[in-house]
Amino acid sequence: MSIPLPTVLILASGRGERFKASGGAVHKLQALLAGKPVLQHTLDAVRASSLPWHMEDAGHPGMGDSIAAAVRHTADAAGWLVLPADLPLLQPATLRAMAQVLLDQRAVVAWPEFAGERGHPVAFGQDCLDDLLALRGEKGAAPVVRKWAGQQRGLVVPVQDEGVVTDIDTVDALAQAEALWHLRQAG
Repeated sequence: MSIPLPTVLILASGRGERFKASGGAVHKLQALLAGKPVLQHTLDAVRASSLPWHMEDAGHPGMGDSIAAAVRHTADAAGWLVLPADLPLLQPATLRAMAQVLLDQRAVVAWPEFAGERGHPVAFGQDCLDDLLALRGEKGAAPVVRKWAGQQRGLVVPVQDEGVVTDIDTVDALAQAEALWHLRQAG
């Protein structure tokens, strides 16, 4: 019998308005990064992590609504890694490391940090189920993180993965991600 693993929740419901406002011709998740759509890079990393996953792309009004819908769909999961779909440089090992924090019960909530900057995915244990299901609106899960961190049940996970903070919100961010991608390929 295998140990249940946390489920990666890929949030792909956003409208990408900042990207379009910055000059993007297509939705940011369909924009090409190294010849492949941003969303495909994210999905490739999630698949390579071997963790179960669910993509929420139903066009909810806000991030809180998207998270709640995804958690409802996967309510029996061993926990959740909330991952915005616009993080194409995220490494599969980082996903596994965040899942391990929940499996080891080191925290109820954990977030990766790269060079002092908070990133994604944010990991939530089963204790957060009701709080996540109650989310609504634009704010996402920040109130849930604050609640559990305030109870000393949150954990910062330092990582060496710039992908946790490299999101594609503008055309300039896409160009920066492309440059980072090429640096990684060069070695």
